[in-house]
Amino acid sequence: MIVLQQSATTLYRESMIRKPAHQTNLPRENALLHRIRRVLSPRGVLGQRLRIGIGDDAAVWRSRRGVETIATCDWFLQGTHFLLERHPPASVGWKCLARAVSDLAAMGAEPRCFLLSLALPSSLTRTWLSGFLRGLRRASLTFRCPVAGGDTTSHDRVLISLTVIGECEVGRAILRSTAKPGDAIFVTGRLGEAESGLRLLKKGASVKSDNDALRKHLYPEPRLAVGAWLARERLATAMMDLSDGLSSDLARLCDSSRVGARIYQTEIPCAKPTAPSPKTDALALALHGGDDYELLFTVSQRKAGRVPDRIGLVPVARIGEVTKNRVIQLVRRDGTTGLFIAGGWDPFRT
Repeated sequence: MIVLQQSATTLYRESMIRKPAHQTNLPRENALLHRIRRVLSPRGVLGQRLRIGIGDDAAVWRSRRGVETIATCDWFLQGTHFLLERHPPASVGWKCLARAVSDLAAMGAEPRCFLLSLALPSSLTRTWLSGFLRGLRRASLTFRCPVAGGDTTSHDRVLISLTVIGECEVGRAILRSTAKPGDAIFVTGRLGEAESGLRLLKKGASVKSDNDALRKHLYPEPRLAVGAWLARERLATAMMDLSDGLSSDLARLCDSSRVGARIYQTEIPCAKPTAPSPKTDALALALHGGDDYELLFTVSQRKAGRVPDRIGLVPVARIGEVTKNRVIQLVRRDGTTGLFIAGGWDPFRT
């Protein structure tokens, strides 16, 4: 042990002698961190309340009285959530933040900052990383959600984990566990559109094509304004975002609230069929397709009439009602009823 201590001391003294005072021996990771900070660090209004961001052991955010802090985290993995050879790096940057921010929208909260944990091969630290950071920066500015820090490491595949911090007024957070029997069920947007866009991408569609489905898959827009409006108006009794498909996410909301549901096939807002997909395929995508990041919410019967057909520019559709018995039913076009089986995205399905 004495020998080891002496060796360490000797190495330290030699390093101090050999290097001029202005030189450092920082690892290469620091150059990557400096690059991330240079591109993403907030300026102006975005950074006013972020007292300490990238560069310390943790971020420091100036909080306010009368607010609750909301935190969420989300993985975005190569080969699972995006295809390196098909998805533009700017889309990966945008989407990894958009999907995490969508969890805040589902609670009626507003984003405040995010932490980025990034693992990637050294071969992607130039061109690919530049495109990724451009997309992430654009999302950060659009959602008013500045970077506050994070972590980086090397890996043979791209692994992205985002932690997003948000705020809402005390007592205004909308949960998925508070739906009541008799509540009306609503969704925003057109369902199945993002999954349709993924199919187009896999078939070789140009990422520059002006296609609604492709755009929604590559650059989804979390419904922050809709969620905030529902919270402000005290309309939603329960809410969550549609990330894994209506059939799976409705089952989660019902399970959390210990209720059931009745959904009407004729009321589900399906995305326009994309050639050569038939109309029946559009319904399957609406029921089971993921990645839409729309909102699923419930409203008491007494207040259901106050929900407009559009909130801002976002269409809203009433698709069913909450039931007391803990069964989810789908009422078909011909009036027959069947069980609404969860068939959306499940990372552990074999």
